[in-house]
Amino acid sequence: MNNASRFTRDQMAERVAQDIPEGAYVNLGIGLPTKVANYLPPEREVFLHSENGVLGMGPAPAPGEEDEDLINAGKQPVTLLTGGAYFHHADSFAMMRGGHLDICVLGAFQVSKKGDLANWHTGAPDAIPAVGGAMDLAIGAKQVFVMMEHQTKTGESKIVEACTYPLTGIGCVSRIYTDLAVLDVTPDGLRVRELAPGLTLADVQAVTAAPLLPASN
Repeated sequence: MNNASRFTRDQMAERVAQDIPEGAYVNLGIGLPTKVANYLPPEREVFLHSENGVLGMGPAPAPGEEDEDLINAGKQPVTLLTGGAYFHHADSFAMMRGGHLDICVLGAFQVSKKGDLANWHTGAPDAIPAVGGAMDLAIGAKQVFVMMEHQTKTGESKIVEACTYPLTGIGCVSRIYTDLAVLDVTPDGLRVRELAPGLTLADVQAVTAAPLLPASN
């Protein structure tokens, strides 16, 4: 499968942004999900939350306009929209745990066919296990979108029958966005919502370690 058949990381971010509705309160996880902020339609009001204590983030600042005191949970510089606020991280976690976030967008090492999420530790001997706020977000948000590459660098599927890494949350994932497809987690299993241009269900199934259901008509 060549790279021409894959969504780029920016295309993935733009695709996630399309599915975030007007008025939603959204947390963007560390890493790839932070790109989503740059693709939210300007006419759509969305409230971006960061677990270190920010609500009302805008897109990344222009080069040279960074404020070192205004960062997201991944320590990247951000902007603050009119009406935005920053506050103690204990208040931020109260928002997360209290069910006040409509959507969180997280990266992952593995997602199971039942929507179990593993995104904090691979068990590698040199890895630093740190779950951070991922567990609170995975369970506290009303919907969890996962945004990740479909396969590891060694070609193993990140979408699996059952997670082999330590779990962050059980049955918490609603939708998966990868460089090959958009998949919905349903009671019947993983259902294809969209495929990258030029790919068939068989193409994606061949590199997926869990069964995929065709898109609904």
